[in-house]
Amino acid sequence: MFDLNYWPLIGIPVVVIGFALRFNPLLVVTFAGLATGWAVNLDFISLLQTFGEKFMNSRQLASFILILPVIALLERYGLQQRARDWISQIKTATSARILALYFIVRECSAALGLISLGGQAQTVRPLLAPMALGAATNKYGELPKPVKDMISAHAAAVDNIAVFFGEDIFIAFGAVLLMDAFLKENGITGIEPLHIGLWAIPTALCALVIHLFRLARLESKIAKAVQKYNAPEPIL
Repeated sequence: MFDLNYWPLIGIPVVVIGFALRFNPLLVVTFAGLATGWAVNLDFISLLQTFGEKFMNSRQLASFILILPVIALLERYGLQQRARDWISQIKTATSARILALYFIVRECSAALGLISLGGQAQTVRPLLAPMALGAATNKYGELPKPVKDMISAHAAAVDNIAVFFGEDIFIAFGAVLLMDAFLKENGITGIEPLHIGLWAIPTALCALVIHLFRLARLESKIAKAVQKYNAPEPIL
């Protein structure tokens, strides 16, 4: 038989009590970590090293969580309205042209490894979709909700498709390295990440051409949809 040491679990009641008393979550977690480190006899330097290591390992998650309140504050103070007003001043701007330009920039940046340059939360919702909607409103007037939903859906699709086909060109991308490791594990040699990235270029170009063709047809679809919803109902 051996005696169990329950002192390393002291961090659990610290977290429970701290959250129950509605203390600052960051302070509660910090004190819980300090209490646990003291319980397992960690010296102060080792404890600081552990805190630093865990923070560095989870910093990407923390940055992602911080994006949401920042975007919410920007929208609260009129970011979408500013984007609509700015794009409405450009008479030659159309929804299709704005989305096509974003597609090209997004795919090229993803090919260079700049995947976090855009995204649904930080770019599409607060900027791209309002700009596309503003251009359509400037041309056709007030838009029906189904038309707004269609334009917003195209804005979301532009980001997803561009980054999906563009990121495979970047040889340090995780999926490229995974394919390279899989091929080598199964005895297929002579293929390097550079080869995978080069062969992804024709696919990305095909995606670019196909989606630009879809966007070229978008303007006519918007015009037909607006005309349909604005047409007077027949008198019976």
